[in-house]
Amino acid sequence: MKKTICFSQPAYLSSRLKQLVIEQPSEVSSGTKVVTVPLEDIAVIVLENPQITITHSALSALIAHNVAVVTCSDKYLPNGLFLNLDGHTLQSKRFRAQLEASQPLKKQLWAQTVQCKIRNQAAVIARTGLDPAPLLRWCNEVRSGDQDNKEARAASWYWPKLFNSQEDEVVASKLDWDGFIRDRYGLWPNALLNYGYAVLRALVARALVASGLLPALGIHHRNQYNAYCLADDIMEPYRPFVDGMVYQLVKNHPDMSTAFKGIETLTPALKRSLLSVPALDVRINSQLSPLQEAVKKTTASLYACFEGAERKITYPEIP
Repeated sequence: MKKTICFSQPAYLSSRLKQLVIEQPSEVSSGTKVVTVPLEDIAVIVLENPQITITHSALSALIAHNVAVVTCSDKYLPNGLFLNLDGHTLQSKRFRAQLEASQPLKKQLWAQTVQCKIRNQAAVIARTGLDPAPLLRWCNEVRSGDQDNKEARAASWYWPKLFNSQEDEVVASKLDWDGFIRDRYGLWPNALLNYGYAVLRALVARALVASGLLPALGIHHRNQYNAYCLADDIMEPYRPFVDGMVYQLVKNHPDMSTAFKGIETLTPALKRSLLSVPALDVRINSQLSPLQEAVKKTTASLYACFEGAERKITYPEIP
């Protein structure tokens, strides 16, 4: 397992001998403490504090080791992502296979993606004690390209049930509004979901680059202003893993009821929990695996589909 590192305090980052050198003010003296981490052990770095300095050589070394570097806004929320431009030895060949993929194939791959996402949403709902039968029905009704937009139909049912379940009085008691709406800029716990999704997106984009694929060229998403359309496609079945984690944070975190009353920034404890997304257990190919490793299998299988060796993407299931 590679590391996900978040810098929430001032730091000076440089590189030396294939190590990331981290210099930070010491908590026990007036000097600085120095820590080194092998570059090959890092998957994602989150640069959160505005008083972070990173040398060009360190940034270049991180990118060369296929580390996803995430920057944050003045509100400490992820807003940028740096990735390697040359992540595979057969880059040109793989780009060509992706570019030449037929529209019928893309529609089939998107249908598989939506089906797996809804199936995982059903597993999250089942864990709350509710009946996921509607989600399972819509999952089975998804057609090529999701022509009937079952993804949106499932979402409109899923989100209110997940965070407004009257069966779960603990969660319901911590919500101070009539109904939860999933909105990137909406009320809590949207901020928790945003942060978890940002970590997930970085993992998926990094794995796509490592598989020699263009993160910008999606199988469904086509926004001309989005540089990570394919990452947004492939992360869809993984989102319910973050949803389940956020649900448990809402249910179990002792300070969550206070957070719901207007605190805009995430606490360090909540961020640490969300940064553990890469280590979540998933079931893929009938075996348990860390989510970080499962993403690699998914992107590798996606290329196999583009190449014509496979017809189905390997996606995870909630164990």
